[in-house]
Amino acid sequence: MGLRKRLSQTLEEIEQERLQNRFAELGLPPLVDMPCRKRVRVVGEITVERIRPRSGIPAYEVVVSDGTGDVVAIFTGRHSVKGMTTGCAVVLEGVAHQELGRRVMLNPGYTLLPRPAD
Repeated sequence: MGLRKRLSQTLEEIEQERLQNRFAELGLPPLVDMPCRKRVRVVGEITVERIRPRSGIPAYEVVVSDGTGDVVAIFTGRHSVKGMTTGCAVVLEGVAHQELGRRVMLNPGYTLLPRPAD
């Protein structure tokens, strides 16, 4: 990428490109193409983590992004998931649905990926 193009990009565009490059070789479909109500397997980086109760029950939420889109993974009845922190890469497997304008996966299967070597 040319220096001129790089300098004209916003920080958000640079981050999106970094994420897309990080996960391109894994061969999984981009989040922007993830269908709802079908079983899918997707990959991305955790960009946000929070605890948000659902119907009075604790729920650990992580926002996962691959630079093309994002999905919220919700783990009900949990305050955390060991190994899941902001910046970690994760493969999620489950069924997504639309909820309040965002794509959500409830209690998906997951695989934490190793951090890239610096």
